[in-house]
Amino acid sequence: MSNKRDFYDILGVSRNASAEEIKKAYRKLAIKYHPDKNPGDKEAEEQFKEAAEAYDVLSTPEKKQRYDQYGHAGMGGASGFQGGGFSMDDIFSQFGDIFGDENFFGSFFGGGNGGRGGNRRPVGSAIRIKIKLTLAEMRNGVEKKVKYRRLVEAKGVQYTDCRNCGGSGTMRRVTNTFLGQMATTTTCNVCQGMGKVISSKPKEANDFGQIAEDFETTIKIPGGVADGMQLSVNGKGNYGPGGGIAGDLVVLIEEVEHEELTRDGKNVIYQLWLSFPEAAMGAQVEVPTIEGRAKIKIDHGTQPGKVLRLKGKGFPDLNGYGTGDQLIVINVFIPHKLTSEEREMLLKLQESKHFKPDEKNHETGFFDKMKDFF
Repeated sequence: MSNKRDFYDILGVSRNASAEEIKKAYRKLAIKYHPDKNPGDKEAEEQFKEAAEAYDVLSTPEKKQRYDQYGHAGMGGASGFQGGGFSMDDIFSQFGDIFGDENFFGSFFGGGNGGRGGNRRPVGSAIRIKIKLTLAEMRNGVEKKVKYRRLVEAKGVQYTDCRNCGGSGTMRRVTNTFLGQMATTTTCNVCQGMGKVISSKPKEANDFGQIAEDFETTIKIPGGVADGMQLSVNGKGNYGPGGGIAGDLVVLIEEVEHEELTRDGKNVIYQLWLSFPEAAMGAQVEVPTIEGRAKIKIDHGTQPGKVLRLKGKGFPDLNGYGTGDQLIVINVFIPHKLTSEEREMLLKLQESKHFKPDEKNHETGFFDKMKDFF
């Protein structure tokens, strides 16, 4: 299980907190632990990063939904800050506008136009791909090599300082109020905070000076993922223009249908068909599992609808809360055609008291039995 603190506890909000409440909580912590307010304080810097990581997840609907369902283990690298992949400048670039257009960090802590708010590094867009996994891969976890195309800066792109903002990336405006002059700093609408614009670029590049190129990476997928789940890998998406930060690679999990097994949450279901003699007299049969095949004993007098359990043969919980089981549902095959000899044998058996239903000992149906397992 993860030793990381709960993101809701870090921000001091409830799990039902609104997006605005989450934003306000992060803003409060960002002010309290900002490096410019706590110079040289490593503990404050770590708390600043911790708050940014929590906000990164809880402010993004996809990441928040996955975190609410699976906790830290379900993120699969979804948080942009896990593993220390983002620097302080990356945090300022991604969340510097949380206080609106005003360059809050620069003006509050005395950074001015030359503060961290200017010359922002834009974050690139996410790339979405699908990965098909077998039940065994989804159970045990797997590393997959994937190939796709992503946007990177073209070679030979040249920049000049933005004339609109003078290369600062911000515009400062002074207005007169009854309280006196008030200065506000906004992001430059021409260079979008980068402080530079393209002066020349190759013909094959787009308007942002980028080209698409082939890229290959290895993705580590944890055991216990399910069909339809999305994992986010930081820094493997498109690069932002002007030497910006790479966005996320979003991986959609698709389950490869198994010929004999089906999945139900953490459990695996197998429909076992027995002949009438096997169910009546008992037998030893072989059944498929995710890892191979297993022999099980069928007791004599086993009734249709009975559910047998293979402990621990299901899927692990992403948060480490145990492992599911394989449930074997007993079905009894009734032949459609009989020879005259077989018919005579059954007619004789029909007269026996052992072949007549006993209401007192009659087994409950399949759906009643399944209540005990879910």
